[in-house]
Amino acid sequence: MTPAARLAAVIEVLDAVAAERAPADQVLKHWGRAHRFAGSGDRRAIAERAYDILRARARLAWAMGGSDGRALVLGALAHLDGLEPPQIEALFTGGHAPEPLTDAERVRLITPPEAPPADVLAGVPGFVADALRAQFGDDWFDEAQALVQPRAPVDMRVNALCGRVDGALKLLAHEGIEAQRTPLSAWGLRLPPQFAADVQKTRAYTTGWIEVQDEGSQLMAFLAGAEPGQTVIDYCAGGGGKTLALAAQMHTPTAHPRGSGDPGRAAALPVKDLGPRFRGDERNRLIALDVNQRRLDAIPERLTRAGASAELQLIGPDGEGTEEFEALADLVLVDAPCTGSGTWRRRPEGAWRVSPDDVARLGALQPKILARAARLVKPGGRLAYVTCSIFAAENDAVAASFAADHPDFRPVPIARAAATPALTDAARTRLAALAGDGHTLQLTPRRTNTDGFFIALFERPL
Repeated sequence: MTPAARLAAVIEVLDAVAAERAPADQVLKHWGRAHRFAGSGDRRAIAERAYDILRARARLAWAMGGSDGRALVLGALAHLDGLEPPQIEALFTGGHAPEPLTDAERVRLITPPEAPPADVLAGVPGFVADALRAQFGDDWFDEAQALVQPRAPVDMRVNALCGRVDGALKLLAHEGIEAQRTPLSAWGLRLPPQFAADVQKTRAYTTGWIEVQDEGSQLMAFLAGAEPGQTVIDYCAGGGGKTLALAAQMHTPTAHPRGSGDPGRAAALPVKDLGPRFRGDERNRLIALDVNQRRLDAIPERLTRAGASAELQLIGPDGEGTEEFEALADLVLVDAPCTGSGTWRRRPEGAWRVSPDDVARLGALQPKILARAARLVKPGGRLAYVTCSIFAAENDAVAASFAADHPDFRPVPIARAAATPALTDAARTRLAALAGDGHTLQLTPRRTNTDGFFIALFERPL
């Protein structure tokens, strides 16, 4: 494809992202399937350009006076690439290239834009900027920029059911991938963003040694505190990412996370020959619940690859189907439906799909879900409330509401939960600084170089 044809493709992709409200990565996959003539280099270039534009959407839309795909691409050429109007005109010729420039577009390209307001410079909608100001004070601008603009690294969790971190490093290195240990998760590995498409092709992934999981998500599962011999319920299991992490915690490790394990077996055997390394039973029971059958249907394949097992059960929107689990669980993890605002560095289009009404609606729903899940915690058990949001209305406000309405639960200090070998010493120091003596913790891309996860911990006294 010519550079101009690639630009036409980017315009098509951006318009589809806006119209379909599907994740940008799905739109790009669908575009690639529908345009088989595009080579791998073309698809990669189109994806990189589309994501660069989505991250800079606020500034480009301000400069061009519009947010459709064509306006954003023109803005990127002028304000990201620094092309002069004649150079841009040469790329817009029609045919396989974008249609020629209009007179209005030519005027816009030669007219310097007015100075943008702070929220545009930060790259977020105005109401998001207001929420971040209230939450982070003078740091709001840096928090906002880190939330949407940098590319996120590729984080992986080493599966304790297969081996240890050093063994996974060796297995990846054997395939030419040099990963680094994550600073906070003792079971985490990290790669630069450009490796995102390669990880799932490795033997380390296909044999269950690693799972792609943001370091912040790993920390949420570790802080929840699942242990061997417990009954653990993942109340909003979704696609099963945290279910897998909980299963690994419920397996009794035979070595420290930093031990080597033996990558040779995984390198030599297909997945089906590895067999389950963790099986639930009445003394070690993992239960994954969700209101969406399609999400639950995605979990068994992941469990098999990881060598884990769990009971999967569809429940109703008001908790129907959970009666048999009341006062049963040592731990209930509630990864509640949320705006997903903590993941915008991976899905920058999400920043422009959330409204104040969405935040208010979810902030009203989340306490109800948490209250239903709390009924499943037995005396002496723990309740973990988690979101991947940076909005206080979905996080601290929900935790405070639950604490006020449920005096039979008491807060668990984050510092106490962080005393687990699954966290590094650096993590315990950093998380203690962020949480103080409190029972809630907010991670952000700026604070911890993770997605923006939140956790609040409670326990039901004996």
